[in-house]
Amino acid sequence: MHTLICGSMAYDTIMVFNDHFRNHILPDKIHILNVAFLVPDMRREFGGCAGNIAYTLRMLGGKPLVMATVGDDHLPYTHRLDRLGLVQTHVRRVEGTFTAQAFITTDLGDNQITAFHPGAMNFSHANHVGDAQDVGLGIVAPDGREGMVQHAREFHEAGIPFIFDPGQGLPMFNGEELLDFIGKADYVAVNDYEGQMLCERTGLAPEALARRVKALIVTRGGEGSVIHAGGRQIGIPSVQPEQVVDPTGCGDAYRAGLLYGLASGMDWETTGRLASLMGALKIARRGGQNHDLDQEAIGQHYFEAFGSRIL
Repeated sequence: MHTLICGSMAYDTIMVFNDHFRNHILPDKIHILNVAFLVPDMRREFGGCAGNIAYTLRMLGGKPLVMATVGDDHLPYTHRLDRLGLVQTHVRRVEGTFTAQAFITTDLGDNQITAFHPGAMNFSHANHVGDAQDVGLGIVAPDGREGMVQHAREFHEAGIPFIFDPGQGLPMFNGEELLDFIGKADYVAVNDYEGQMLCERTGLAPEALARRVKALIVTRGGEGSVIHAGGRQIGIPSVQPEQVVDPTGCGDAYRAGLLYGLASGMDWETTGRLASLMGALKIARRGGQNHDLDQEAIGQHYFEAFGSRIL
């Protein structure tokens, strides 16, 4: 059975300003702000939640199906998916648009100024869950607003279990809408900040939210994660990375581990630890799709971190 990944595909253009923004922005002049930053270092990465999750899930040996929208500038990403062996049946090109993309400028203090263009992502509702065949599990990751609502409804109506992963799309929804998502989902995955926002908007404590789904997963960066499932709070330790290079896409790598564990019938302790490991392996590489390991290497890393075998 396939895992259907509904979410964004995007290009991330990342630039480095070799100074501090604060040295060039006058606080008393922000009403007439007009600044330019020389960025001699620049790279372009393949990103987007759907692309990142599918990349890591394929690496684990899962069977991801990407459901996303791209624009007229899709060819570099299309060629990449071909090289990775990822099926593109449900990657729809929207004529007259750009693929979603973020333009990120980072200074020497790791402060960031980001401009995000949604482009084709705004048409994600043109794709339908029912068009995908042999699907046993899914995820609704950050995407166009209408598409997220529609895909959650279609997963629910089809009886396909799925993870609701609001991510950076969470601010688009009010409390009632978020409760509707949770009512349809089988699992909810958020980071600690998103989890707090989810509680504030719905008016429910984490324990109350967890009772509405099979599991509520809350990641806490270097402090590990907590899985609320079956009336238990399961603490998942973080894995010490080889080096901390770039957190971009760590949450997506973690979610790929969750999806693999769920699809494989693993218990929550094992699933959470695998997810934690994948986040640690990703953080040691730049971008969301440059951690390249085979299953044997992942299994060895898991053994070294937890003292047991997997994969």
